[in-house]
Amino acid sequence: MSITLTYSGTTATLSDRLIWTNEYDWSPVDQATAYSTTGALLVDVAVKLAGQPITLDGNSTNAWITRALCDTLKAWAALPGIELDLVLRGTTHRVMFDHAQGGFSAQPIWRLADGEITQELLYLPTFKFMKV
Repeated sequence: MSITLTYSGTTATLSDRLIWTNEYDWSPVDQATAYSTTGALLVDVAVKLAGQPITLDGNSTNAWITRALCDTLKAWAALPGIELDLVLRGTTHRVMFDHAQGGFSAQPIWRLADGEITQELLYLPTFKFMKV
């Protein structure tokens, strides 16, 4: 099953080898505690409406993407506040780049001289999203 990212009618197909590294690190329940002046415990509990982080890591699984796709994704990440549709494991998630955590980055799998770099050169991506 492929992973896709869509913005403004344009869909980028990502490697299905990307790993969702923080899938189970988030809880939809938020809780704050404090003590009253009488010493009683006050507990405030609520359900979060958004904000789940989604980190997709290609480094440990060789989830390669081309430099051409990196250029497109970098351009999307440079647009402040854009919302994208991420299809992951058959479920569509409305997300935005989490710039506070790095947003999008990619490292080339080979270190080449400047004159050897082409649009077909392969990169290992890392995506940091948050659900909105």
